[in-house]
Amino acid sequence: MNSGMNHRVIVENCCKATVDKITWERIFLTFEVTVEYPNNPTPDIPLIFYLVNEEYGAEARFKQEQLGGGRYRLTLNITNQGENRCVSFGQYALVVCQGERALASCEVSTDLVSELDAASRNFLYAGRKRVYTITFFVEEGDDTLPFVMYVMPASKVGIIFPQAKMFQRTPWSLKSSLNKNRRPFLRAVYRFYRKRYRENRNTILFMTEQNQSLGGNQLAVMKRMKERGMDQEYTIMTSARPAAAESQPMKTWFQVIKKMAMSNIIFVDDHAPILDWMFLDRETRVVQLWHAGAGFKSSGYSRWGHEGCPSPSSAHRQYRYGIAGSKSIAPFFSEVWGINDEQVLPTGMPRIDEFLNPEYKKAKIKELYEKYPVCKGKKVILFAPTYRGRNKKTAYYPYELIDFERLYQVCGDEYVVLFKMHPWVPTAVPIDEKYKDKFVDVNKYPNINDLFYFTDLLITDYSSNIFEYSLMGNPMLFFAFDKIQYSFSRGFHRPYEESAPGKVCYTFDEILKAIAGKDFEQEKVKKYVEHHFDHIDSNSSDRVIDWIVLDKLPREIRDELKAVEDANQAMHKMVFTFEEQV
Repeated sequence: MNSGMNHRVIVENCCKATVDKITWERIFLTFEVTVEYPNNPTPDIPLIFYLVNEEYGAEARFKQEQLGGGRYRLTLNITNQGENRCVSFGQYALVVCQGERALASCEVSTDLVSELDAASRNFLYAGRKRVYTITFFVEEGDDTLPFVMYVMPASKVGIIFPQAKMFQRTPWSLKSSLNKNRRPFLRAVYRFYRKRYRENRNTILFMTEQNQSLGGNQLAVMKRMKERGMDQEYTIMTSARPAAAESQPMKTWFQVIKKMAMSNIIFVDDHAPILDWMFLDRETRVVQLWHAGAGFKSSGYSRWGHEGCPSPSSAHRQYRYGIAGSKSIAPFFSEVWGINDEQVLPTGMPRIDEFLNPEYKKAKIKELYEKYPVCKGKKVILFAPTYRGRNKKTAYYPYELIDFERLYQVCGDEYVVLFKMHPWVPTAVPIDEKYKDKFVDVNKYPNINDLFYFTDLLITDYSSNIFEYSLMGNPMLFFAFDKIQYSFSRGFHRPYEESAPGKVCYTFDEILKAIAGKDFEQEKVKKYVEHHFDHIDSNSSDRVIDWIVLDKLPREIRDELKAVEDANQAMHKMVFTFEEQV
């Protein structure tokens, strides 16, 4: 750091700032602070709160809410302190500033001192072999109670307990060792190709490491680029392989690495594990075209500390941008990816372009009634929950919870029920022959969105399929029989009951009663749509192309991104000098 460019800030300790309360919500750390400053000469200048490290530099600036009476609520995402990284290792003070003045370093209230240990947190990651700890304590050797926050990432160590034979050494894995040892070589391959193809321009890669083919948002954007004739100006490449779940031949590693090295823009649609350790050239723009809308399930950094969560350095950190349906829901995605809200662009979901096309809709409805004639003249209930289990290999759905006989009776002459399970659930729906005049297993139908066109009632649980379906304006029921278990194992990134756009039921009896009484709480659907969609049109693919590929971001978004960059640069120029050191 060039000291000539730094801004020296003396911590005057001219007021008293006290941390009264520490709380957590997932990865969000919240302090409640009281500032006593009776002779404030500049009340119109807002206060700013910084984490200040041992080298007297600002590590992070808190988001804040004024509570009145000199009280403030400060919030910090510990997985993203503003620069798409975790709060760094070290010891921190909490300093309150006003303009270019540092007023005080925070102390701990006497009532909170005994609760500091309980407020500390450990976040396990990397298969529970590593941990990121945040500890709070009071600095010793002072007449006051100076607040200290200590951050430390640590790894599992081989401590041996001879008296406890239950502790066994983890067996060495040849496969795991080979996978890790080849990474330096593959990084060198990337650097070789990147040097060779650095001068390439207008090369775009659509890449998935989850599936054998492209789909959803990626396919929609690529198709639209070709419709606009952009394949004449841009080299468009694809890479699709299920590398996240299956071993891949070495040949495919060279192929995908070469394509990444050749590309200026890489569109991904999900977590791409190769990017957890393959660090791309900064000139390469990685853009996350997330495959799902906005459901309830936590993923990525929103479930940090849970099994399967990402490491501090992961693929998500390489995203230049992500996309969302609206600016209001950008925080849902930025939390998952560990990036700033401003980097989540409210383009809308490209796959919805076709979904909202009236000609496509008309043709699909005709096709659906021909394929499922049992639906003609009936109202259609679509039963479409997500899977249970830890992953694709263990995925299932507890069909025993469905009372097929009573559901059949409730349908009467009014309804038929289509069952569309999550693609990972391998077991067919156990529909008895006597129910097949009203119940249909549609698992083999490829696109659930098409089914929404003639669906009158959706029954789901925590799935993001509510995102597209909400645009139909029709009612939904939520069968959340395992909400407590699911919230613990997977987690929710927003309050479930408050956010579900329909009636939440906890037993199948409640589902049957709601259907019979048409008790759907349908008024929630409109509010959901208003919150989740800035655009309801067929132009989302064009916005992705114009804003990202052609770099024509709206001025407002560009200004917001610039403001974040400027604020981070200004913060790092601040060097705090505490009064006793002057």
